Amino acid sequence: MEILRETNIDFLKYRRFWVTFSVLVVIAAIVAIAGGGKLNEGIDFSGGTQLTLKFRERPDIQALRDIAGNAGFREAIIQRFGDADHHEVMLRIPIVEGTEEGGGADLLAALDARFNAEAAGQPDLNRTGSDALGALLTARDPDGVGAMAGPAHYEGVADAIAALRRKVGLFTDWSQLTGAAGVSPAAASLLRSEMRLGSFAVLSLENVGPQVGAELRQRGMMAVLFSLLAMMVYIWIRFELSFGIGAIVSGMHDVLVTLGLFALFRFEFNLTTIAAFLALVGYSINDTVVIFDRVRENQRKNRTLPLADQINRSINQTLSRTILTSGTTLLASGSLLLLGGEVIRGFAFVMTVGIIVGTYSSIFIASPFALLWEQYRGRKEKAAEKAPAAPAKVTPAAPKSAPAPNGGRPAPAGKRRRGRG
Repeated sequence: MEILRETNIDFLKYRRFWVTFSVLVVIAAIVAIAGGGKLNEGIDFSGGTQLTLKFRERPDIQALRDIAGNAGFREAIIQRFGDADHHEVMLRIPIVEGTEEGGGADLLAALDARFNAEAAGQPDLNRTGSDALGALLTARDPDGVGAMAGPAHYEGVADAIAALRRKVGLFTDWSQLTGAAGVSPAAASLLRSEMRLGSFAVLSLENVGPQVGAELRQRGMMAVLFSLLAMMVYIWIRFELSFGIGAIVSGMHDVLVTLGLFALFRFEFNLTTIAAFLALVGYSINDTVVIFDRVRENQRKNRTLPLADQINRSINQTLSRTILTSGTTLLASGSLLLLGGEVIRGFAFVMTVGIIVGTYSSIFIASPFALLWEQYRGRKEKAAEKAPAAPAKVTPAAPKSAPAPNGGRPAPAGKRRRGRG
């Protein structure tokens, strides 16, 4: 399937303009990363505690900030999470000084004092684990199954309650327990008398120490860097060094531009984001390899055509394929960005922007830099050929001596030369 046939666009005609434009964009991206934008690092890298809470009623974000500030977490980051009618918020607090933990228990205690003060001292069904539920039911034995069968029976009941709680997020009424398999009216009545239904539930809690966060950050960055270098080496071996140079410049361009936009929009930078950048590098290099492979095929067919013309012809021949593959992938990543929710939004943003930037760089960055490297190498070879050769050193010949008398042979013995007179 081809949507474009026999195009003849001179992509390299304005290569200086596109390279200059890309350099300026990369500089702006670096400023956004290191300057005012910076990276909004998640707890994977910065360390701390991240909680996702679900409230019975729509929470007031400013009130939550005041509660966190009064509890000693003035730098807490609080934002709504998911759909507005789900009443969910995400709270991120830094590492507590002098400890390796983020103080999640202290923050939950402060929230309890504000939202659950009327039932202080009673365990909360919305935040009690299945082991504690099973132990409570086994000790009271509301179903009368006996001491022998009790632990196994009530363990199953507790697991059913925990599974239902994960499904609904927050119990708001005791009648909801009837939806859990194996929960008898007696067990539900016992739980109602012994426990309370709090005003919020903890959907997730992550705690990462500062040393672990720093190590994860370093390993994530090294993974992206090594992937770029490994791909350059592969393209160098598979094609030529000039193509490898073009590919790695294109990959670095894609990563920096996408990372700059990521920092500008303040998405959370975490391990999922690293995975997105690794996928982006692979996708971008794949598109570049397709173009370079076509260049190599065309060079075998016509070795007299200049490299710039070979590259232009190859890009035109693969243009339809590039638009189709990038377009279909963009539909999927764009759908994730719009409909995927807050958890996956950062990943989807990197993929969506990266596909656009990667397609652009495969045409306007990788190819011009490959051509630039070939031209540079050609100029060096011509300069070496034109350089004058150093004059050879001539060793002076030894002076000729006069011929010896008698042809250099010794005079015969007994004969003497007589002189006149």
